[in-house]
Amino acid sequence: MPDFDLADAPVRELNAMLHALPPDTNETRWSIRNPGGKHAIACGLDRAITVEIAGHVGYYCGGMNKHATILIDGNAGVGLGENMMSGEVRITGDASQAAGATGCGGLLVIGGNASARCGISMKGIDIVVMGSIGPMSAFMAQAGNLVVLGDAGEALGDSIYEARLFVRGSVASLGADCIEKTMSAEDEAALAGVLAKADLAHVPTKSFKLYGSARKLYHFHVDNADAY
Repeated sequence: MPDFDLADAPVRELNAMLHALPPDTNETRWSIRNPGGKHAIACGLDRAITVEIAGHVGYYCGGMNKHATILIDGNAGVGLGENMMSGEVRITGDASQAAGATGCGGLLVIGGNASARCGISMKGIDIVVMGSIGPMSAFMAQAGNLVVLGDAGEALGDSIYEARLFVRGSVASLGADCIEKTMSAEDEAALAGVLAKADLAHVPTKSFKLYGSARKLYHFHVDNADAY
């Protein structure tokens, strides 16, 4: 297992090595020590490898991930797993703002809390937060599933499209065009699938409430002008 110490070499060197891996690499498990809150660690990966990071990371860790599994033992700065395509990013601690923003696929699991704007403009990613999320989360969320075992802050799902938001705790307030919905069998199956992927199959789906789009802002209507 390659062992890389960020106390001795820059992030640019690490990322260059990871990007240069051939498709048939046998160096499929990497250990990263002393991340020291540095930014853009393990960004843009395009191989089915596992990267284990021992410590706190800065901005955009795991951004643009494709195929890789990135495991972070610590907290993360802004934009964790931003614009993910596939693969997994898992963190044991808390995440700052915009975790999973614009994610198109894959799985992001946050072991602690997530700050404001978690999952903004998500486009197919599955995000699981074991703690609570901050305000304006899932703003303009288009597709995918956001699963929150704790509470949600103000303006959840503002201007949401077709993403599904499952919250186990309380919601401070809902954003424009976001409403509580009755959970169908299809919705419950989707939630169960995401929980299983996050190793949380033991958490009962019936303990969540579902929030989604009221579909009143898809087209302009003068009666809704104040909501735009």
